[in-house]
Amino acid sequence: MEQAIIWSIPFLALAVGLEIAVGMARGRNSYRTNDTLANLSQGLISQLVFACTPLLQIGIYAMVFTAIGYQVDAPFWRTWYGIGLAVLMFDFCEYWLHRAGHEIAIFWAAHVVHHQGEEMNLCTALRQESQNAVLGWPFYLPMALAGVPPDLFGFVFLGVQYYQIWAHTDQVGKLGWLDRVLTTPSNHRVHHAVNDAYLDRNYGGVLILWDRLFGTYTAETERCVFGTRTPVRTFNPVRAIFQVYGALARDAWHAERWQDKLRIWFMPPGWRPDDVALRFPEPPFDLERERYDPPASGIARAAAILLFLTIAVGCGFFLWDAETLDGAHRALWTAVLIAGLCGVGWLLEGRSGAAVARGGNGSPFPRTASEK
Repeated sequence: MEQAIIWSIPFLALAVGLEIAVGMARGRNSYRTNDTLANLSQGLISQLVFACTPLLQIGIYAMVFTAIGYQVDAPFWRTWYGIGLAVLMFDFCEYWLHRAGHEIAIFWAAHVVHHQGEEMNLCTALRQESQNAVLGWPFYLPMALAGVPPDLFGFVFLGVQYYQIWAHTDQVGKLGWLDRVLTTPSNHRVHHAVNDAYLDRNYGGVLILWDRLFGTYTAETERCVFGTRTPVRTFNPVRAIFQVYGALARDAWHAERWQDKLRIWFMPPGWRPDDVALRFPEPPFDLERERYDPPASGIARAAAILLFLTIAVGCGFFLWDAETLDGAHRALWTAVLIAGLCGVGWLLEGRSGAAVARGGNGSPFPRTASEK
């Protein structure tokens, strides 16, 4: 699986280049160096974690499939309708995992990384959460019980993930009837937005029909503001990963009731015990807040790009041979590479680490057909 991802990199780079060109031609480019490198750093970390946790990614699935999975004749799963059924099942399971990632605090803590980027572009799709894969494997076990072979599961997993990349863009407007059936850029912009009307909507991976069926669909009707309601304010990838975990742990520590210390992990995100909310109030949410864009020098940005490219090459070599390495060597490689990505974040934040507003270079919501 890791090698398949490496082979896809040139095609992803071409798509990103095309999106940048279109955005610049329209005068609404949605790429910033720091935001983009932060997104790509999280994508690399997710692949490193996947390589270090094969048991959770496919191992338990394969064991359940072998032990108690319903055994269907193998040729069935090689037909177009067998593959189609596997895609439908995967998409259904992913809908519920994705929904849990927004409605249960401990799952949101894992999933939040994917939403922290304050731009909407194809690199946002690559900002994959590493902890969600660690927590999310039980959601796919119904496929193992139903007899979907592990190799087909892996194939479908990659296919669905690649499909979702194109939905992360602000350069494609509404698409008519496709918006009523599939997860399209318009539908997925709603999912990533922090507007009141858009919160916790449009979870579908390939099909938006699940959202229509289970009452979580909302159409795009106003300009989307991207990011999270509690902004991460850092390009350090490790801090970004553990931001919400840390907030939950602090609230659990300060809660007076033992029931609340436990409940806080399983309540909807944002829920806090009354005593904790009273002692440690949080600032109100501001939709028009400034984007995080600390003033790093040109030299620091160039150094960050060079360091990132170096780490990316190292990740490529590691992932290509990961299956041949033992657990200790995988962990060592992962630790070294993640440390390098933390260095990229440090360079991007500049010496002051202060956040400043970005200029009026946002991505407006398409209002007319000519703007789509």
